[in-house]
Amino acid sequence: MNIPPSSQPSTEMEILSVLFTSITTTLLLLFIPFSALILRIFTGKSINNPKYHPVLGTAFHQLFHFSTLYDYQTRVGKTHPTFRLLGPDQSDIYTTDTRNIEYILKTNFDKYSKGKQNQDIVTDLFGKGIFAVDGEKWRHQRKLASYEFSTRVLRDFSCAVFRRNAAKLVRSVSEFSVAKQAFDIQDLLMRCTLDSIFKVGFGVDLNCLEGSSKEGSAFIKAFDDSNALVYWRYVDPLWKLKRFLNIGCEASLKKNITFIDDFVHSLIRTKRKQLEMQQDCNDKEDILSRFLVESKKDPEEMNDKYLRDIILNFMIAGKDTTANTLSWFFYMLSKNPLIQEKIAQEVRDVISSSQGNEISIDEFVTNITDEKLDKMQYLHAALTETLRLYPAVPVDGRVAETDDTLPDGFKLKKGDGVYYTAYAMGRMSYIWGDDAEDFRPERWLNNGVFQPESPFKFVSFHAGLRICLGKDFAYRQMKIMSTALLQFFQFKLADDMKNVTYRTMFTLHIDGGLNLHAVPRTNFGM
Repeated sequence: MNIPPSSQPSTEMEILSVLFTSITTTLLLLFIPFSALILRIFTGKSINNPKYHPVLGTAFHQLFHFSTLYDYQTRVGKTHPTFRLLGPDQSDIYTTDTRNIEYILKTNFDKYSKGKQNQDIVTDLFGKGIFAVDGEKWRHQRKLASYEFSTRVLRDFSCAVFRRNAAKLVRSVSEFSVAKQAFDIQDLLMRCTLDSIFKVGFGVDLNCLEGSSKEGSAFIKAFDDSNALVYWRYVDPLWKLKRFLNIGCEASLKKNITFIDDFVHSLIRTKRKQLEMQQDCNDKEDILSRFLVESKKDPEEMNDKYLRDIILNFMIAGKDTTANTLSWFFYMLSKNPLIQEKIAQEVRDVISSSQGNEISIDEFVTNITDEKLDKMQYLHAALTETLRLYPAVPVDGRVAETDDTLPDGFKLKKGDGVYYTAYAMGRMSYIWGDDAEDFRPERWLNNGVFQPESPFKFVSFHAGLRICLGKDFAYRQMKIMSTALLQFFQFKLADDMKNVTYRTMFTLHIDGGLNLHAVPRTNFGM
């Protein structure tokens, strides 16, 4: 049957019409929420009001610069010590001004908190641990942790663990050295510090450094990836939707956290059973055993979930910060061989001068006492200088609970975040002088004796009422490990031309690791 020409569809025109309508509708659907978001960002922020900090962009600028975020903050900080980035609900103030930092961390401490947005972002990983909470929960954990870190039992036990694992680390490096192979020192250090924190924290020999714990290696990867994925939430406006739909990076995060939770809860159950069999032993060495004993006083509050959160917060403090700092430390020593040799000479002068050229690893680490470590002023200065330039936590901060005025004279509104950029601060000439970007341990010494700076200027261990309780604990571990390594090896970069940078996350990891060669300094027995 023939169809009259007048009734035949204009196929091309109809397709174009449908396509145009579809595109228009899609653009409209995208334009409406985008416009609403832009309106929320710029409304009520007092943008042109000179009483508030200068606006240098929106929160999306952090997304654009995410892979080099801390260097972006450094570039801006050199011309604007304090500036604002606008977010949908509040302004985020970034500062290198030591007056502002002292104000929010000490002088007006009670008017600043972690803030709901920060807690929403980190809770899945850190739960209600000490780094994520305020108020009574923070005070309770702080009090418990303060007591534990002050005990002689924990100090002696941890030092023994650090020395033993330092010996294992030297043996691991020796295998690469003998084979003349490059190795990733960050990976070895991560494994070593994980072994240490598991022994000190849980009383468990993980043996991750020796490669016998595949589950331990999987834990490192899951924990580090979770660290990075949670940090990504700060620049991902759709993270809550992704979490609800369990897609993309949020699906990966959920899988990692499930593995971490199962791993830690298994440890808690095992430790409970061990304690039930050792009820007559009151002198508990590891932190988990001591917290489990404490939990009996309030089992409803200090349940396994709460203990899990406490443990993971100790984990990031005890594993990431130390291993990251030592990784950057050996990077700087490889870039500055004269400084490396000066520290190695101090090691020989203080610890091994009376032991001859041949010494066993175990004999050497046994001689690393607190008294001798205290004499190593240049090593302490070099580690501190590393932390100045490569702080373990590159950005941290608080949120205003009320309207306020900072010491720099600018106002804040309730809900505004105030973040101090420790990485950027270490590179500011108006804080550290014209040689701020140089690695110079001597800046910390006066007639050969280490001289500390104000914690509001050197903020690598936080400051004020929340200053790091494990500061001495961390220095002790870093000194023992670096002393052992520098006694037996000289370190060189495997590739002088490779660009060494960081992975943007809560802690300052070296992106892709750090490959080194280790050249033996002396003969030694295994």
